[in-house]
Amino acid sequence: MTDKSKPTMEDKNVVINKKGKQDYTKIKEAEKKNRTKKASSKQSKKAVEQTKKTDKTRETAAEEKIAEFQNKYIRLSADFDNYRKRTLKERIELTKSANAEILLNLLPVMDDFERALISMEGAKDCKAMKDGIDLIYNKFSEFLKSSGVKEIDAMHKKFDTDIHEAVTKIPTPEKKLKGKVLDVIQKGYFLNEKIIRYPKVIIGD
Repeated sequence: MTDKSKPTMEDKNVVINKKGKQDYTKIKEAEKKNRTKKASSKQSKKAVEQTKKTDKTRETAAEEKIAEFQNKYIRLSADFDNYRKRTLKERIELTKSANAEILLNLLPVMDDFERALISMEGAKDCKAMKDGIDLIYNKFSEFLKSSGVKEIDAMHKKFDTDIHEAVTKIPTPEKKLKGKVLDVIQKGYFLNEKIIRYPKVIIGD
């Protein structure tokens, strides 16, 4: 009679087979996990490489942009320097041209003075000499007016520190002349509404 409390050979084989199946399952699961892990690691490495590649691309693009800005700055700086030199040269040439034009217009006055001096050497008619000098004076006055130069009307005007330059004060017999210009020592002039010389005046006190 068989002792049921002791495992039989079949029972042992069943146990072995079950254990083997369990071990096989564990091995397969372990292999699956390992493959998953490797796949995940591979994907991580790929992602890292892709990130590095993207960063490098961005860095290259940034460097190219910086280089482009630097080139633009250099070109703009060179253009501005050339513009500054050109405008400075044009300003100098304009000043020279303006001076040349003024001097050219003064030459006829010089010619008249020379003719007057020649006439004065043997002249006996004082009136003719005066007429000649008046002619020169009028011609020169017209030239100044045409150039934008205008005399400042100061005589008997109220003293203004923005326009007049006081030389001295003198007592005035008339009360209405107090604080006004009594005499002009040196005339003043405007050039296109800008004072180029202040009149030197004597003020009534």
